[in-house]
Amino acid sequence: MESYYEKHESFIDSLFDDFLTRDLPVNICEVLPSDLNTLLSLSIWSRIKGDGSHRQLSSTIKFKIEKSLFHVPTHHCKFIIIERLPSGVFVDPFELEHLLHRAVFSDVAVFGDTHLELPSVLSNISVVEVHKDIGLNILSHNKNLIDFTVDLPLHSRYPRLDESGYVEVRLKAPDLFLQCSIQEKPHNRTCFFRLETDDEEADLTWSIPAGKRSDAGVVSAITFVSALLSSTFSLEPAQEV
Repeated sequence: MESYYEKHESFIDSLFDDFLTRDLPVNICEVLPSDLNTLLSLSIWSRIKGDGSHRQLSSTIKFKIEKSLFHVPTHHCKFIIIERLPSGVFVDPFELEHLLHRAVFSDVAVFGDTHLELPSVLSNISVVEVHKDIGLNILSHNKNLIDFTVDLPLHSRYPRLDESGYVEVRLKAPDLFLQCSIQEKPHNRTCFFRLETDDEEADLTWSIPAGKRSDAGVVSAITFVSALLSSTFSLEPAQEV
């Protein structure tokens, strides 16, 4: 994502897809087969957990080696998960940094709109990149099943007014990548693959409570009266003892 934002100021799906195709060495590796997806079985199940304006985006990933690659030299692999967050939700970079210090992830970063106070109408898409180590020489073990869950803390932004009382925010399925460092003499090599899942990934929907435009006048009047009364009491002189 850092390479993408060096070229583009904002995240656009079509630009990101072009970037993966043209600018990143995806599915090109001298040591591992380019059709690695045919040798793997991958599934992901995502859901939104919790209540209120503070939730967790929980993604469970199951990864199985259907055909081992015995000829592959010593290697270490990790998953890279790209979560695209719409303008209605955000993650707190400081909260992610705390999780990183606890070794929940091997690395994590937020890109795009990282302003924490903006309402949804003034914010843009943000992107979270998560790195998760999955071990040494995992491609050399047939039927090796790896199962783990990634929980990202999410927060809703102040939504626009809506007469239904709710605004729906849709979160797309994440992009998944596998990066393996191959230890070969005289130098190490890095292979990077975009992974395909076995199941169809449905988008998630988060219904966020929103104010109604019809109630705006009443709320404004009550707010004005409350502010006026507070100012009046604060300006009254203190009585002498």
